[in-house]
Amino acid sequence: MSPSDDGVDARGDELVDESARPESARDAAAPDPPRVLVDVMCGSLATYLRMCGYDAAYALDRDVEADDRLLALAADEGRLLLTRDRELASRADGDGPGAVRLTERDVLDQLREVAAAGLPVELAATPTRCGDCNGPVERVGEGGVGARPDYVPDDVGAAPASDGDAEPRPAWRCRDCGRWFWKGGHWESVAARLDDL
Repeated sequence: MSPSDDGVDARGDELVDESARPESARDAAAPDPPRVLVDVMCGSLATYLRMCGYDAAYALDRDVEADDRLLALAADEGRLLLTRDRELASRADGDGPGAVRLTERDVLDQLREVAAAGLPVELAATPTRCGDCNGPVERVGEGGVGARPDYVPDDVGAAPASDGDAEPRPAWRCRDCGRWFWKGGHWESVAARLDDL
């Protein structure tokens, strides 16, 4: 299932008001989730995991499909491998960095399997990784970080209104690709899907 099929494609989508989920969003003091490498069969999973605060490398983003190269990449970068490939998972557990073998095709079912393996599956309190490229994100201040893209709503990352009543919605920018993120309808939709797990 592609990100556009499951509603997770971050391109142009909004991310929910920062105060909308304080009791269920993962606490900023919680330990970081493990670094993972997501196999080619699980691309949508990478996007969800990035929204959960994972440093989730995706094999196709790295132009890596061969099993030996996947295992070497996971070992070199200290990443847990997430895969639907039984043999690859067995090899990673035997001689490599470890793996979680997934059996499901649907991304929400895969997230359930990740949670069943003891890994956290909760929306991060604030974005930490780019959903598109996995780069780290930084908070955009009042002055912004670089040129403001046209797809960003006017009230996101902007200076407060002159009347002082409205505060701008926070925004984050990927340090690697420059993409901007904010909490809005898309973030809320993903939060609801994760709450149903």
